[in-house]
Amino acid sequence: MAQKSKSVYVCSSCGYETSKWLGKCPECGEWSTLEEEIREAEPSGKGKGAFLQGSRSVTSYSLSDIKPDNELRYKTGMKELDRVLGGGIVKGSLVLLSGDPGIGKSTILLQICQQLGKALRILYVSGEESYSQIKLRADRLSVSSENLSVLCETDTQAICEHIKATAPDLVIIDSIQTMNFAELNSSPGCVTQVRESSNLFMRTAKSLSIPIIMVGHVNKDGNIAGPKVLEHIVDAVLYFEGERNLSFRILRAVKNRFGSTNEIGVFEMYDTGLKEVKNPSEMLISGRPNNTPGSCVACVMEGTRPLLAEIQGLVCTSGFGNPRRISNGFDFNRLNMLIAVLEKRGGYYFNNSDAYINIVGGMKLDEPALDLTIAMALVSSLKDYALRDDVLAFGEIGLAGEIRGVSHCEQRIKEASRLGFNKCIIPKSNLKNISSSLKNEIEIVGVRTIREAFEALVL
Repeated sequence: MAQKSKSVYVCSSCGYETSKWLGKCPECGEWSTLEEEIREAEPSGKGKGAFLQGSRSVTSYSLSDIKPDNELRYKTGMKELDRVLGGGIVKGSLVLLSGDPGIGKSTILLQICQQLGKALRILYVSGEESYSQIKLRADRLSVSSENLSVLCETDTQAICEHIKATAPDLVIIDSIQTMNFAELNSSPGCVTQVRESSNLFMRTAKSLSIPIIMVGHVNKDGNIAGPKVLEHIVDAVLYFEGERNLSFRILRAVKNRFGSTNEIGVFEMYDTGLKEVKNPSEMLISGRPNNTPGSCVACVMEGTRPLLAEIQGLVCTSGFGNPRRISNGFDFNRLNMLIAVLEKRGGYYFNNSDAYINIVGGMKLDEPALDLTIAMALVSSLKDYALRDDVLAFGEIGLAGEIRGVSHCEQRIKEASRLGFNKCIIPKSNLKNISSSLKNEIEIVGVRTIREAFEALVL
């Protein structure tokens, strides 16, 4: 007698399984994330004992006996992308590239094919475009590598068989949500299809030592669409950030088994594709208004790279009973905390005023060293007093109103000096660790409180 299939509901966020549909996942608390999955029942005689009897033997190796590959990484030709990947694409790795629609995921992958195609054979698999559409996009991006092969297919098993037969040096899957596992009775893009397709690509990449880059879509909340297990399967998760109406794009590593997750790459979108921004600090502070209240420059660390960003604050009389607090690119709750500290410890009152904070360039920053810059921008706008244009400030603010030390202080000051700033306001505790040679290049002032910092900025 044939075994009946059973229906299981799986959470696309955390992988929780239940026999009935629920509006809210009991495991992660997300709403409307349970999706139906049809599973075939196990044939009789396939219990635990039968499974152990039919299992194959495996062999383990001593770590000292494993010989590393001499050529571990492929350079993409884009230094910003190589920086985020940790030095290049690792052989046999599985990379997930995600981001909002139209942000530039497919564009950057097709662009690197031109440089990598000089020495490597590349297979570009598309489940969303036809051959002629890919050709049109390649002509627009000036991609004409003879080592680039295109395959328009959505059958995961057929794609993996083609990879085994042709053995390319690099495979690009665009996108994983369009891939279809023929043995499953579900539509492409659902939890089961994405999970099983990713598993098959992972086994193919590891067994053949072929790096595979997969494009992943995002849902309306900005999270990667599909099951959360997808992010655990892959070796690296890269995420494109930026507004579609702005030209700048930021590539950030959310997960990376072969490098740091603190590095970022900055790109600018043109009609001919994405181009690297080799000096992001100069780009972010360009066009800064002179002698304008509410403007202050900060220096934050993104991995090993110091990055200068302009912070704009605006404080105006509120027309409502409850003052508004709006933050663009900075944590809203931390902004409320800083305003409370400025009122209680600094004597700057915002109780009848609306407060707005904007990080220029569409950047999203959350480093504690940004606290002092945010506070100074707000106080400058509140007092309607313009800060000096050649002064930079950074430091963490505590609830007692003290300015606490931050890491990589010398690197931040060197970046400010290189871009023409003549004065740095830093925490007093960091002042003792600054070399005397750097003190001769730029004026460095250590402060302990918020009031000291504002007085040092206006003098």
